[in-house]
Amino acid sequence: MSDKLLYSLARPLLFTLDPEAAHNLTLPALRRAAALGLTGFVRKPDADPRRVMGIDFPNPVGLAAGLDKDGAYIDGLAALGFGFIEVGTVTPRPQPGNAMPRMFRLPQAQAIINRMGFNNRGVDAFVANVQASRFYQNREGVLGLNIGKNADTPIERAADDYLHCLGKVYPYASYVTVNISSPNTKNLRQLQGASELDGLLAQLKDAQQRLADQHKRYVPITLKIAPDLDDEQIKNIADALLRHKIDGVIATNTTLSRTAVQGMKHGEEAGGLSGAPVFELSNAVVRGLKRELGDTIPIIGVGGIMQGSDARAKIDAGAQLVQLYSGLIYAGPALVRDAAEAIKR
Repeated sequence: MSDKLLYSLARPLLFTLDPEAAHNLTLPALRRAAALGLTGFVRKPDADPRRVMGIDFPNPVGLAAGLDKDGAYIDGLAALGFGFIEVGTVTPRPQPGNAMPRMFRLPQAQAIINRMGFNNRGVDAFVANVQASRFYQNREGVLGLNIGKNADTPIERAADDYLHCLGKVYPYASYVTVNISSPNTKNLRQLQGASELDGLLAQLKDAQQRLADQHKRYVPITLKIAPDLDDEQIKNIADALLRHKIDGVIATNTTLSRTAVQGMKHGEEAGGLSGAPVFELSNAVVRGLKRELGDTIPIIGVGGIMQGSDARAKIDAGAQLVQLYSGLIYAGPALVRDAAEAIKR
């Protein structure tokens, strides 16, 4: 039975469940299937290697952070054929995140609203999970580790949280993503402002150099930004990335805009909107970054990839790699292959 057919049968059942309950059912099942060697039905993409940030990616389609916040399901997710996997966002200390319900499907718009709030078990448990994965132990592929700040850390002390996490995850990461764009941690997006960003990137760059000397290995740092930015904000962020020689930028996180889902059930829920409605918003940011950065700093495009042609459009807009998340919920694991094939064509 093909992966597309299997998912088309499973999806109606999963969609009868609360979204977070479905999430908590699916990931452990995927992990068990991978451990038992039962994921052979997933047709993986053909090789399409890319060298980006000095890293060799077997194909340009990755998993976005957020699906596996604790790095507990890396081996199961690796069975789906991704060219790279990003897990997190992780914070220094464990935190429960926001009150439930905190995730909502909007099938009419092929969208999801979430206000999870960086729920995770803390960076020490996260690192233990990464170390325990076969994917890490056998160096099977590219692993991005995504870091954030605790909700109760004052915004003026945010850098302390990022530096703490960077030091903890650095030895185990292929690259580290600094998430300053989740809409679900109060004031976090302030860090995208010119002076705040400058201070944060300067400290991260200094720490990266110290850690590279300590571990005899240079691990690239990427910055994950929001789709809700105007041209001037994009230019300021691009200037900061260039000034501090940051290795990559991930565009984008979820949006606060509700224009595309007005009047729909759950359309006014607080949180970040992902899926099809963020596609054009994130593409506009990718194009803006490309205009400012040229080929100096690579862009990873994420947001609203629901079919293969959407992944191709991100590359055409200026991205070198792409990531999926909400599209997997609606299209299933075959989307990884469809996206990789569309890019390769």
